[in-house]
Amino acid sequence: MGFFQASMLFIAGIAAGTINTVVGSGSLITFPALLAFGYPPLIANMTNNVGVLPGAMSGAFAYRKELKTQWHRVARLSIMSLLGGLGGALLLLVLPAQAFKSIVPVLVFIALLLVIFQPWLRKRAAKRDERHSRNVIVRDTAIFMTGLYGGYFGAAQGILLISILGAVIDETIHKLNSIKIMLALAANSAAAVVFVIRGGISWPAAGVIAVGSLIGGQLGATIGRRLPANVYRAIIVVVGIIAIVKLVAS
Repeated sequence: MGFFQASMLFIAGIAAGTINTVVGSGSLITFPALLAFGYPPLIANMTNNVGVLPGAMSGAFAYRKELKTQWHRVARLSIMSLLGGLGGALLLLVLPAQAFKSIVPVLVFIALLLVIFQPWLRKRAAKRDERHSRNVIVRDTAIFMTGLYGGYFGAAQGILLISILGAVIDETIHKLNSIKIMLALAANSAAAVVFVIRGGISWPAAGVIAVGSLIGGQLGATIGRRLPANVYRAIIVVVGIIAIVKLVAS
């Protein structure tokens, strides 16, 4: 790996770690960067997953204050996200590379609508019991499916998660974001185990991205905490629209 390639992947890693911590969709930077340097799609996908994983760990550590009161939710939901990530990684190894291409922009669009209407949905969430069996089934299924997508590819996974969490849990946007980071970390960790066992990861590229994403995770937490809720939702919508455009154009 030359100096130019390493530098570009390092910068891409910083950007991805920052965006993943604040919103999600950082893989829309690192994955195309790997493709641009000639990595085959499957190798790029696996390498990207492992590379951005330390950024999620960094973001989770930075949001440890917000997570103090959320571990009861994180513990249950992480199981669903982890199982989904495991299934998604296995699907990646057997399905065509473009299997989810047509449905993902639609999912992101629906997620953006949920984000826009989140204040109204949160008021409804406050009036109902989060532990109601129907709410639990819907929530857990949605988290599992998001984990499935996260293990398969993961771009915009964070947007999907924050929209689902905001629709069913009455908490501040920053506490929801801390849960989102943990759920994405669970799904991506499960997928990473599958990819490591399978083999084929470009470890030099993954390592460079990992160092960048570690830095980005801390930057993202610093930025995210300072954003008012309405501004935060606006950023999610803007990033989501960009993600839809890139996904449709790719």
